[in-house]
Amino acid sequence: MPELPEVETVMRGLAPLLLGRRLLWVEARRGDLRWPLPEGLGPRLAGARVTALGRRGKYGLIHTDRREVLILHLGMSGRIRLDPPALGPHDHVVLATETGARLVVHDPRRFGAIDLVGASDLDRHRWLAHLGPEPLDPALAPDHLARAAAGRRVAVKALLMDQRVLAGIGNIYASEALFRAGIAPGRACRRISAVRFIRLQQALGEVLTESIAAGGSSLRDHAQISGALGDYQLHLRVYGRAGLPCPSCGAPVRRSRIGGRSSFHCPRCQR
Repeated sequence: MPELPEVETVMRGLAPLLLGRRLLWVEARRGDLRWPLPEGLGPRLAGARVTALGRRGKYGLIHTDRREVLILHLGMSGRIRLDPPALGPHDHVVLATETGARLVVHDPRRFGAIDLVGASDLDRHRWLAHLGPEPLDPALAPDHLARAAAGRRVAVKALLMDQRVLAGIGNIYASEALFRAGIAPGRACRRISAVRFIRLQQALGEVLTESIAAGGSSLRDHAQISGALGDYQLHLRVYGRAGLPCPSCGAPVRRSRIGGRSSFHCPRCQR
């Protein structure tokens, strides 16, 4: 599933194509995503001008001059195709702009989702209302993770992936940040000092920033709007590298399961 860097990359790629542009028409071709498409999606968006693009956690946001916001979640296999030569069975929604560009929401596995909500109701939307702060927000306190973890028995990897604690973090970047901070993913939060949590939060910011600069991680379906793949997967230290040597010490990277999800770590470097 695309995480914060992949969604950020997609929304940045959409900006020059959509920002300030009018949507001439919108076609809802297939409504069978994770949840049904909002009723009247095409007519509600046709003629609207895009006023801003953003992201909240793993959700992309497209604001219009009608004070409505299109919320987009790419699910497991979703991506946005620019001007495809032909439409296929997995193309769900088409947005056509006044410049002639066609943006197509493509989702073979149909785990993605789209909704259209009033701007004043955005923060209360059922997909967004529970989300914690953004990990790259400059106003985020350096000890936010330390305070969220205080006294908790849960594994630190599970804490990082709890969207109520920080928005947008998934398996890839939780694993990579823990490696960079030298913390074992299964260690209970209450057994980690506040100083180490501050370092972990810093490492998380570093990993996310580097991935965004690299266009995200294209492990399966993620691609930028241009069609180019991200290349941060070439820089992953532990994620998906079970049995391969740790880039720091040479010990084999281990795979385990935490909270029902695969986790990767170096048993020598992470304690």
